[in-house]
This record gives sequence, structure tokens and C-alpha cells, in this order.
Amino acid sequence: MQLKLITQNVFRLLKGLTDPRYFQILFLSSFLAFGVFSLGWSVQLQNYLLIITTCLTVQALAIYYLDLPLHSLRSALITSLGLCLLFKAGEPAYFILAGLLAIGSKFVLRFRNKHIFNPANFGVVAPILLTGNTWISPGQWGSTPLLLFFFGGAGLMILFRISRLETGLTFLITYAILWFSRDVIYLGWEPTVTLHKLTNGSLLLFSFFMITDPMTIPNNKKVRIIWSACIAILTFWVVSTQYIQSAALWILFLGAPIVPLLDLLFPAKKYQWSVPENTSNSISENLKTQLA
Repeated sequence: MQLKLITQNVFRLLKGLTDPRYFQILFLSSFLAFGVFSLGWSVQLQNYLLIITTCLTVQALAIYYLDLPLHSLRSALITSLGLCLLFKAGEPAYFILAGLLAIGSKFVLRFRNKHIFNPANFGVVAPILLTGNTWISPGQWGSTPLLLFFFGGAGLMILFRISRLETGLTFLITYAILWFSRDVIYLGWEPTVTLHKLTNGSLLLFSFFMITDPMTIPNNKKVRIIWSACIAILTFWVVSTQYIQSAALWILFLGAPIVPLLDLLFPAKKYQWSVPENTSNSISENLKTQLA
């Protein structure tokens, strides 16, 4: 009876969370905990704290000085968790740099009130270009069908809530068809070879949590489908010919400046996070209320 009551309260709480970012935070935190406790990432704990602290601090400063809504801290936390899951470096300073670049890009690199780059993607790729001493580690997750269910189930739930299901699925299905055609139909290999490639944790994170970011992808639904399919095709070509396993992150980075042009040519309503009205106050307004 007690368990039933707890379960009902949990479901009631989840139902009341209208902002999909709560679910993104929950699942990304779970993935990070999985990496730390099951895959031996505990040696990186201090670096994860640096990233999260930097991202939240920069976002808090922007909230205060630019009079932004307090709930934007949720987006910064999501970005920091994405960096924790993908970004690697040898020096603590580079983790701070990644956080600064990721959050800072939202306020500096903008067009028509929309930031151009996915913050986590920018925070991962830009330090590599600037320093040459940071990297992406796609293999840190290993490759197991369990990851497909783990990431896929969580990702599908979030995409459904933000109405961007077609974007992640188009990328993943197109990518899967291309690899199946090459590995199984053309080369005659076992289907497990293709399954192994599709159950890479970094690829699944990209498919469900990065390429689907509603604030940096095309606003038009039909354009999003074509756009994500093109990214899948280019990613397949680079991975299969140049053997760059992190190709998807680079292609998304290079293709991001095209999105504003697509929004101009094919106008559609811009996505807005769904949040209760009482959470839209700026941090300065909240402080004034508390001090009053």
C-alpha cells in the first residue's frame, strides 16, 4: 500500500512538470551516474564539477545582467551535463573554457533572437579547434544493445514531449539504413556488426539529445526532416571513409550556420519552452521579492 502511494505521488509529480527540460536533466544525470558508478568515470568527478559550476555561473550572470528568466538555468544545466558526457581534456582549465564557450555562445553568436550553435556541441568542438589539447571520446561508453534501450527509451520520451520526435528518428533511421546497406547487403556481414555501430553511447546521445535541440534546429518540420537526413548521410560518409567516429558532432557544428538561412527561406513558429508563468521572473526580480 505504501509503495502504491509513493508511485502515485511520483507519477503525479512528473505529470505536473510541464517543462521538458526537467526530464532532460533527470535522464542526462542518470547517464552521468551510470558512467561514474558503472563505467569507472569517477576519476573525472572534479572536472564534471568544474563544467557544471562554470556553466551555471555564466548563465546566472547573464540572467542578472540581461534580465533573463530564471528558468534558463535549466538549459545551462542540460548543457553542462552534455559536456560532462562528451568532453575530455588533460587540464582543469580546459573544462572551464568549455563551459565558458558553451554558454557564452548563446549570447554572442545569435541571429534573429535565436542562438546559432547548439551550446553543448559548441562547447565540445570549439576548444578542440582553439587549443588542440582537448578531445571527444566516443568509445568511453562501450557498445551494447542495453544502451540502445537505455538511451532510446529516455530520448523518445523527451522528443515526444518537445514535439521533435521526427528529427532524432530521421537521423538514426537514415544512419541505420546506410550502415545496414553497406555492412549486410553489400559486404555480406552479420547484422550484429551494424547493431554494434548503432549502440554506441555517444551516437545515441547525439541522436536523442543534441541534434534534436529545439532552440538550434530548423523551425520548419519538413525542413528538419530533410536536414537531419542530410546530417546522417554526411556522418555515414565521413565515418565510413575517413574513420572519424565523432563525425556527427563536427558535421552538426559546421552545419549550424545554415539553420538561420533555412529559417528565413522556410519560416515557421519558433519553439518556446513550456513553463509556468510564475517561473518566468528574472533573477533580479526574485531577489527583490525576497528582500522586500
